[in-house]
Amino acid sequence: MSDLARHRLAQGIWGLLATPFTEGGEVDEPSLIRLVEHYARLDLSGMTVLGVFGEAADLTPGERQRIVALVRERVPGTPLVVGVTSLDTDAAIAEIRNVEDAGGDAVDSYLVQLNSADPGEVVKHYRRIHDATGARVVAQDYPAVSSVHITQEDLLTVVREAAMVSAVKLESVPTPTKVAYLSDGCDVPVFGGLGGSYLLDELECGAAGAMTGFTAPEGLVACWQAYLAGGFAAASAAWAPYLPLVNFEFQPGLARLLRKEGFKAQGLFANSSSRSGRAELTDELRRLVLMHQARLPGRSAG
Repeated sequence: MSDLARHRLAQGIWGLLATPFTEGGEVDEPSLIRLVEHYARLDLSGMTVLGVFGEAADLTPGERQRIVALVRERVPGTPLVVGVTSLDTDAAIAEIRNVEDAGGDAVDSYLVQLNSADPGEVVKHYRRIHDATGARVVAQDYPAVSSVHITQEDLLTVVREAAMVSAVKLESVPTPTKVAYLSDGCDVPVFGGLGGSYLLDELECGAAGAMTGFTAPEGLVACWQAYLAGGFAAASAAWAPYLPLVNFEFQPGLARLLRKEGFKAQGLFANSSSRSGRAELTDELRRLVLMHQARLPGRSAG
């Protein structure tokens, strides 16, 4: 392993930011500011910008710069993890260089997909990125997006051999058993994702928190804090009111739109426009969004 000093990402809940768009397709900065300020009122460990939930792959380099700069300006004391979309090493380096000045010292690490099922190739990928940019890396195992399927044994090898890895974001099912394996075998935090679908079990198996898109991140925080205070039973009780929404939002092909519509229902987004895909929400789904949002703890129906 490299003699590079190991940095570890802070445990807890990292709020994943969506990117709002106007009906004309431009980045909706006022809506993004409302979302960032809403997140800032929660007990988050930090925020994740330009992730899959943020539709980073559909943003121009200039838009990516502007979004990172805007988030940093609004919450200057908040640590950031910034997403990298490309699996190609040179392109990934270019993405990081494009936003590194905008993020400055607020950026703790960059969220970088595994680019190969061969652990040696992934280690080489991460080392080249670090050597070129100095970036610390959150290794993201998300085969539904990357189409890369790596064994838990090989992922553990990557973490052990790539000292610039500051955390793992694990989104390859079955996540609880993989969280247990990785947490037992390495000394960096392992975070769950996938909309919080397996959060409770991941925590029981050693997860350090979650880094995921969800329209009620206060529920993620409540579950995490309850787990720290009272273990599985306490976390189960804290998380139970949010489970119908978790299930509703995590629908293949619709998850992003449902969550954006949820932010709209909270008065944070002006609309649920997306640049990705052709899916549209029906009137029935929009009605269900309102019903789910209204029944959450601390919300009033209406």
